[in-house]
Amino acid sequence: MKRLAAIKNVFAATALICLVFSSSCQSDAANDGKKKVAVIVSTLNNPWFVVLAQTAAAKAQLLGYETKIFDSQNNTALEADNFENAIASGYNAILFNPTDADGSVTNVLKAKAAGVPVFCMDREVNSTEAATSQILSDNYSGCVALGKYFVEAMNKKGNYVEILGLVGDNNTWNRSKGFHSVVDVYPGLKMVAQQSADFDRNKAMDVLESILQAHPDINAVFCGNDAMASGAYQALVAAGKANDVKVFGFDGSEDVVNAIKEKKIVATGMQFPKVMAETAAEYADEYFKGKKDFPQKMPVAVELVTQQNVDDYTGYGKKEGNK
Repeated sequence: MKRLAAIKNVFAATALICLVFSSSCQSDAANDGKKKVAVIVSTLNNPWFVVLAQTAAAKAQLLGYETKIFDSQNNTALEADNFENAIASGYNAILFNPTDADGSVTNVLKAKAAGVPVFCMDREVNSTEAATSQILSDNYSGCVALGKYFVEAMNKKGNYVEILGLVGDNNTWNRSKGFHSVVDVYPGLKMVAQQSADFDRNKAMDVLESILQAHPDINAVFCGNDAMASGAYQALVAAGKANDVKVFGFDGSEDVVNAIKEKKIVATGMQFPKVMAETAAEYADEYFKGKKDFPQKMPVAVELVTQQNVDDYTGYGKKEGNK
């Protein structure tokens, strides 16, 4: 009987040790689990946003986090699905490029209610109570500088077309307002048409081809991004007007930087998507480590790129040594 009791005691002790060890292992496994960062972008159909998304994901991975990129395809309904999937899948933070300044607010608030911080990149949402922080290009000031250069290049006179981006994106209107705050002062400069092409290269080409039928004698085209500037240039080539019409863009894409070097496009506003993306990832890292106080809006300067200084730049930023 004593031997049987001893055996029972050994089994009990062993079971207790196994239970404690198992619990400890589970705790260690939970502690070793990586936090996850979702990167949700408006579209991957534009090289600029591909750079933004990939840079954000790469920086988050470098900081030790698991990442996944979600493409909203410029569709607010798909963006809502992406948010629901990210929240349900246990992502701990979202680095976000919105599709719509108003329409995206609901999605950000859903994440906030679930305890998931959202850091906006490049595009903003129209709320100061939703995102943890918004890292944004200073679009207005960038287009003030571009507008001044436009006036000089046009010698203060001529007819021009403006091709707008997405009408639901604040960047579209901040760029347009910055540009017009300068250009509208000069009565010799006349805007003969203003139309949206949704930041899309092919749409911009179609839009300008249509406008040229009604206004064949334009002198310049101001485009709200570089993809549209490239499309506008293609339309001018097809119409035999590429040497007669000045094209201005905004973004700092590799294609347009090269086109400025080749004197096909006059100027662009250089944004810094890599800076915005890396800052968003760093903010998420700081949030995980306990920081909760972030600037609601963090502006990133835009620089004017022309044929005079283009050799200092590359696609989406400055060359090494020119920072």
